[in-house]
Amino acid sequence: MSTTHGYYYPAASLPINMPQKPGYYSAPAHHGYGRVSVSPPEAPESVTTSGVASYEPSATSSSYAGSASDYDSSGTTAGVDLIEYMSDRMHGSFNPMPLDRSLVKQSQTSGQLNAKHRELLELQALAQRRLAGARANFSEGMSAAKEVQKDLQWTQKRVDSLNDRAARKYPEQYKFAQRRYPAPVDY
Repeated sequence: MSTTHGYYYPAASLPINMPQKPGYYSAPAHHGYGRVSVSPPEAPESVTTSGVASYEPSATSSSYAGSASDYDSSGTTAGVDLIEYMSDRMHGSFNPMPLDRSLVKQSQTSGQLNAKHRELLELQALAQRRLAGARANFSEGMSAAKEVQKDLQWTQKRVDSLNDRAARKYPEQYKFAQRRYPAPVDY
């Protein structure tokens, strides 16, 4: 059942000192951490102490066929490499396809989001260029309107002065022309 997957497995692992919570005792040091001969026997459901299965010889009932002395840790079974066993179990139980699909979906979504972000940046730059052009057109139009307003004011002053001169020089003809062609009414 052992297959080579290209992983590095150390020959033997050493214990690591972990900080303990107050009130807990440290586990006794064991040697040969990488090998386990067999798993402990399963207790039947009828064998419980306060709701938790127990492997203590004193906790077993008479209905249990075996006893704790039947368990031989130095059995004839060849040692099993715990790391290899767990790796095989993990490879057998872990299906990477949903993870791969979600990674592909995440990559596609990220690419679409980046494309939309770039498109938004381009549209923002285009809008800023158009706004700058509209501002330039508006300022140019405002300066043209002010110039036209100045020209109209000058023309109005000139017409008023000509009317005053004509009214002084030719009063009878001016009154007749005013009756015949009345001035437009300003609103």
